[in-house]
Amino acid sequence: MKIYKLEQSKVSGYDTYDSCVVIAESEEEAKLISPSDREIKEKTDEYDSWVGKDNIDKIEVTYLGEAKEGSEKGVVCSSFNAG
Repeated sequence: MKIYKLEQSKVSGYDTYDSCVVIAESEEEAKLISPSDREIKEKTDEYDSWVGKDNIDKIEVTYLGEAKEGSEKGVVCSSFNAG
């Protein structure tokens, strides 16, 4: 498993996420994890507070390193802009 930092600037303002750190098998899988700690298998309304349903390609991904053996897939931490 790998550790990735995900960032987006497409959706901004109150009650939106701007970034998160996740553990996933690949960059593609990382992009399917919402900062609210739910893996998104389809583009649903959950993405509206993240990147919007049609903007998954706008997520910037930075590889940070290898996760510790036994780590679970999901969100490590996230940045939420509360309203």
